[in-house]
Order: sequence, then C-alpha cells, then structure tokens
Amino acid sequence: MNSQQYCLLLCLLFFAQASAEIHYHDFVVRATPVNTHTIITVNGQFPGPTIEVRNGDTLVVNVADGPEFVTQCPINPGGNYTYRFTIEGQKGTLWWHAHSSWLRATVYGALIIYPKPGSSYPFPKPKREAPIILGEWWNANPIDVVNEATRTGTAPNNSDAYTINGQPGDLYNCSSQDTVIIPVNPGETNLYRVINTAMNNELFVSIAGHRMTVVATDASYTKPFTTPVLMLGPGQTTDILFTGCSAQPGGSTGQPMLPLLPAFNDTFAATAFAAGIRSLTQVQLPDPVDEDLFFTVGLGLLDCEMGRTCGGPNGTRFAASMNNASFVFPSTLSILQAYRSGMSDVFTDDIPRAPPVQFDYTGANVPRELWQPMQGSKGLKLKYGFFAHIVLQGTNIVVGENHPIHLHGHDFYILAEGFGNFDPATDKARFNMVDPSLRNIVAVPVNGWAVIRFKADNPGVWLMHCHLDVHITWGLAMVLIVEDGVEELETLEPPTS
Repeated sequence: MNSQQYCLLLCLLFFAQASAEIHYHDFVVRATPVNTHTIITVNGQFPGPTIEVRNGDTLVVNVADGPEFVTQCPINPGGNYTYRFTIEGQKGTLWWHAHSSWLRATVYGALIIYPKPGSSYPFPKPKREAPIILGEWWNANPIDVVNEATRTGTAPNNSDAYTINGQPGDLYNCSSQDTVIIPVNPGETNLYRVINTAMNNELFVSIAGHRMTVVATDASYTKPFTTPVLMLGPGQTTDILFTGCSAQPGGSTGQPMLPLLPAFNDTFAATAFAAGIRSLTQVQLPDPVDEDLFFTVGLGLLDCEMGRTCGGPNGTRFAASMNNASFVFPSTLSILQAYRSGMSDVFTDDIPRAPPVQFDYTGANVPRELWQPMQGSKGLKLKYGFFAHIVLQGTNIVVGENHPIHLHGHDFYILAEGFGNFDPATDKARFNMVDPSLRNIVAVPVNGWAVIRFKADNPGVWLMHCHLDVHITWGLAMVLIVEDGVEELETLEPPTS
C-alpha cells in the first residue's frame, strides 16, 4: 500500500430495526499533513467527527462498515460505500473507526447515543457533557510501523505518546500550547464519555483529587458505582459522572496536582474495576444454552519462511491464535460474499469448538510443540436465535497477556472472570446470572479466563478478535457465521448490485 492508496473500512456496531429520525453524514478520507509527516483523517479532523444520534434513529454514513475481507471488501482508493442502519436498544457511547491495517490509529471518532425523545438518563441530568477520547500517537507513519513488524515477524514499535482528544498533553515537551481543556465549575456535575481508541494498550484513567461515578459502559447503562480509577481496554467506552470540587487541587503553588494511577501492570486494580460493573436491571439468561464453546486465546510462534530473516525468539516470527487456529484474512473476496455465494475456497467453518489439545493453559512450562498454531481463515456457524456460551481461556504460551476480546454485531453478558485454568466443576458457582454487565469487549485477564453469553440474533459474518491490534495482526481472530432465521427481519438482505 503506497502513500496514495488507502483502503478504509469503518467499524460501526449496531442493529437494524424501526427508525425515528434519519441522520446523514459524508466522510471524506484523505491524507492530511501534520508536523513532519501525513496522517489519514476523516473530513480533515483528528480525531474524526463526533456523531450524535438518539436511540431508535437511523444513521446513513457515506463510507462505512466492516473489517476488511470479512463483512465486505475494503473500499478502494477513490471509491465510496454508503451504509444505513438503525440504532436500537443502545444508549450511551460507542465509537467508529477504520478496520483496515492500522488506519484506526488516526481514523476514529465518538458516536454518542442519547435516549429516545421523551426518555431521560437513569441518573441526574448533568450540567454539561464532553467526550474524552484516549489515543496513541506515532511520529512515524503507523502503516509503516505495522508493515515493518510484519516483514520482520517481531513486535511493532511502541507509540511515541498518548493523546486526549488528539492532543498529547502537558507531560510532553512538544505540547505546551496543545493541551485539551474541558471547563468545569466547582460543584457542577458533568457527564464525560471516555473512549479508549489506543491501538495496543489498556489504559487506567484517574482525575486528581476526585472520584468518578460509572453510569454506562459500551453503550449500556450500569448500576452507578463510584471509583477513583477507570480501566479501559482498547475499544471500550465508559460514561462517568464527575463533580468538581469547591476548591480545585493544586494549592498555592498554582501547579496542578497529578492523579494517582495504578502501575501499568496492576492486575488487581483492573480486576477490581471490572468487578464493579453490573447491568442496571435484572436480566433473563437461558440455562442450559444451545452452544457451549471453549476458546483458548494467546500468543505463539511460527517458523520463519525460507529466505527471510525474522526477529522473533530464536529466529521465529510472532503469531497469535484461538484454539490453535491463527486467522489469515482473505485477500480477494470477503468471507460474507463467499458464504452467501456458496464458495468453499475462501474460508472454512471448522474451527474447533474446544481446544484440540487440553493442557495446563496457564502453567509455567507449556510444551513447545503447542507453541506453533495452524494458519487459516476459520470460523464456525451458529443457528439464528441460538444462545451461545463461550469460555475464553488465556494461555501462557510465549507470555501471558490481557486480551480484550471483541465480537462484532452483538453485545454479550460477562458472567464471570477469573485466574488460572477455568474449572467448570467449581467456577460455575461464580456466574452472575442476575445482573451481569452487557458489553461488546471483554478483557480476558492475564493468565486467566472470562465467560460470556449472548443470543445469535444478527445474521451475517462477524469477526471475533483481540482488540490489541498487534494481536489481530498476528492472527488472534476468528469469524462467527450467524445463519438466517425465518422472518424478514431475521435474514440478510440480498447484496446490492
């Protein structure tokens, strides 16, 4: 991909039902000069435009949806694509972003969903609202960064800065004139919509001298709970209420007080925050379910190809997988088109429903013969209306890591999380079947597990992947194919011309 050829896909996660108001947006994607290089922007903005709608509205975006070669082929240079969908049942904050290579490093923006007309927030109305979009910045072209890592088989370079609403903040030498300022008056309660758009980092968030009340995550209201720190994996959103102190922190020196943040690897702080998130009301979950699935998620290594020099351990290149299957994106045809056309040479629907080999997943000495996954474009089929129950088990192959697992096209309930190897004999007793959190990303703990449950009620081909982009680049992904139902709104529309 040269500097003039950019493939763009924007990931927008909604479901189609009846409409109320229709909102039209044109997204112009182009290279924009910034400092010493160019970045890819939408309408010349970084971050991109904020979209505001109400629950029940219809959104029409000229340039839109889908991970490349899964739900559609990428939009070619000079081309466009119009996607139309209705937002139904989602309330709070989501975001839109590119889903081709590492374009989402700069191609993203907030999507705010207000209650329907006549409805209100399930919490006191804030004085004002503001998005807080957390991101990363590379001094190099992010596409060059990932291409170099792919060429050498090693990990990509880290970003050069973190950003808030596109600006790097006071702690970087380059940014004294570019700090984001969000006004707040003493005693005033505001609603902040926090979004982690970072490519490869879970982020802790704190406000010096204050506590925050969480009221929504991933466009779903939660039981309010107060916390001094937030933890967001890439792609996650958290809505908070924040009340400014009558006397602002800083004292007579005039210097701002710095917030107290956990260490970047503070697993306890991350776990404690996740445990506080609960659905606003009681939910009804079927038990038993129609599909009981178990997926290992983790890293691996592949042999270096003949004639190449690779930078991974012992001359290998890094890989990642689910149930030992390392996902390879097609390059000529989308999986959805291949599935609807009955083609059998683009993907297979035979990913194992459980690990092909059982082992001590989080043990210190995983056998080396388990370090090398099989490559392919793999997924599995789910019947429309079936309830799926999935155990996501982290592994200690190469190294244990937190994996924010995201499912396109569906929200899911997080029943439980834990450490070590999931044990159905004892861990089922920990399932929250009353008010589990409803999300579209679950952060599988380091050397731990998470259990999710959802209804397959959105027909199509949906990517399930780690939202650390370095891991999806290495193959930590698969596709779930939800078959058509019977009624009109339970089936995919035929493809356009």
